[in-house]
Amino acid sequence: MSAPQLDKQAPAFDLPATSDQNIASNSLKGVKVVLFFYPRDATPGCTTESQNFRDSIEHFTKAGAVVLGISQDSVESHEKFKAKQAMPFELLSDESGDLCRAYDVIKLKKMYGKEFEGIERSTFIIDESGVLRAEWRKVKVPGHVDEVLAAVQAL
Repeated sequence: MSAPQLDKQAPAFDLPATSDQNIASNSLKGVKVVLFFYPRDATPGCTTESQNFRDSIEHFTKAGAVVLGISQDSVESHEKFKAKQAMPFELLSDESGDLCRAYDVIKLKKMYGKEFEGIERSTFIIDESGVLRAEWRKVKVPGHVDEVLAAVQAL
């Protein structure tokens, strides 16, 4: 599957989320959306990235944006991760990987000499009308949230 194109309609989604709800992209019209895809709940880089979004959430809210984290972990895993880190935003479960594939974030990775498919840390900004406006791929956590916030504020 090819990657979504900037300045085109973002891939639609309707996924189970924390707080016993489903979140659909069509319910988010009228607000900016920050989607951050991360490999796994409760791993060091993912925890730091989530904490950075958590600590900046007031600035994102003030800029008219909703922050959503997405991985292939279960809702149950997300609930534990969200509670432990006191995250004020929802985590969406894409266990099938369909949305991850739509955003082209599933990549072949290597660890300890073994190859496997996994999520490449990536972030996307969708504007109020559902159009993809910015993307970051192969994200390095330090300074990333500040960069995303600046882009949201510039929209």
